[in-house]
Amino acid sequence: MPGQPVDIALAALELAQTGRFAAIRDLFAPRLQALVAPEALEAAWKSELDRRGAVTSTGGPVSEPGPAGVVVVKVPVTCQAGGFALIASVTEAGRLAGLQLAPLSAAAPIAPWEPPEYADPESFDEHEVALGSGPLAVSGTTSVPRGPARVPAVVLLAGSGSLDRDETIERNKPLKDVAWGLASRGIAVLRFDKVTYAHASELRDAWQFTLDDEYLPHALAAVKLLQEHPVVDRARVFVLGHSLGGTVAPRIVAADPSIAGIVVFAGGAAPMHWVIVRQFRYLASLRPESEAASRPMIETLTEQARLIDSPELTTSTPAERLPFGAPASYWLDLRGYDPAGLAAKLGKPMLILQGARDYQVTVADDLARWEAALDGRPGVTIRVYPDLNHLFAPGSGLSSPAEYEPAQHVDPTVIDDIASWLTTTVRGQPG
Repeated sequence: MPGQPVDIALAALELAQTGRFAAIRDLFAPRLQALVAPEALEAAWKSELDRRGAVTSTGGPVSEPGPAGVVVVKVPVTCQAGGFALIASVTEAGRLAGLQLAPLSAAAPIAPWEPPEYADPESFDEHEVALGSGPLAVSGTTSVPRGPARVPAVVLLAGSGSLDRDETIERNKPLKDVAWGLASRGIAVLRFDKVTYAHASELRDAWQFTLDDEYLPHALAAVKLLQEHPVVDRARVFVLGHSLGGTVAPRIVAADPSIAGIVVFAGGAAPMHWVIVRQFRYLASLRPESEAASRPMIETLTEQARLIDSPELTTSTPAERLPFGAPASYWLDLRGYDPAGLAAKLGKPMLILQGARDYQVTVADDLARWEAALDGRPGVTIRVYPDLNHLFAPGSGLSSPAEYEPAQHVDPTVIDDIASWLTTTVRGQPG
């Protein structure tokens, strides 16, 4: 039954300790239950106990606000040989939206964000702005360099999900890194809360929601605001999209050709419904001992992806039959969208950045599509960073979700490369 976030997290922990993994599935939001395989939950739990020994005690839970009204509850679990953290994401309705086992350090409260060394807060000013009007207006932040006017500017677009203007992920804020890094280098920046973050409850049952609804109204308003800013050179206003934000960026430029160019920051180009399948297969492969238990969930996702590709998908298809409960309208919009193909038709300067260790947006599946579509196009620059992951932070070996937990920053080389490109691309022509 629905309950308070801490109660839900502790109930999930108790059910795991007593081996009732099917009951854990029942704690999830109805739209997610089809993706929760009790066998996978059991395999993950047993894997931790095999590595660390039996549970000896549990610590006090820590609750923190998560995206879009979700409360994140962290429970430290001590074992005979170490420990781990159970992390539960609980919706306003008192249902699980996510459950994971993470390193024990993840149970600690999130420390305040610290600026990267390459940021100079004394070199720019920040102001709160409003984008759009009516019940779905959102808030944002401008970071404007002090000093001479007529500077280039860029609108930042966060990735998929209910993300704030900083793209807060665990202890990290990659878009705040980018904003402060670029503003410190003489570039005006505007970042904003996604409508799915600011108005999650209003959109929860929006059955006609699309990718355009998710991004275009507020992104276009942000571009206009920067173009009218007295410090900004209106001919040099760009968009930078991370992950799904990079996927949608060509649509935004198609809707407003006055935009000077695009920075694709690990932007997906492969069909999103198959990307989800690919990602879950990859994550299952990281734990060979529990890979077999993940097959039912992967099979469900594969069936959902096939439905999206089939003529059976219509606007009346129940969201429960589709990935993560997103409405049919969203998938109907996405399945016919070729971001790299559209980008090739725009004739705009483009900077495409990719981390070679990124398992969410990959060199082989996504970057290859950008390269093929844009091959031979003037004004296109592509850079691959061998040691960087999806958040453009350095690491080694196979990347995993656990890599996102520690505090880290976007690599300074990436900030320098973006700043150099933005400041040398003038009036839509590479400088």
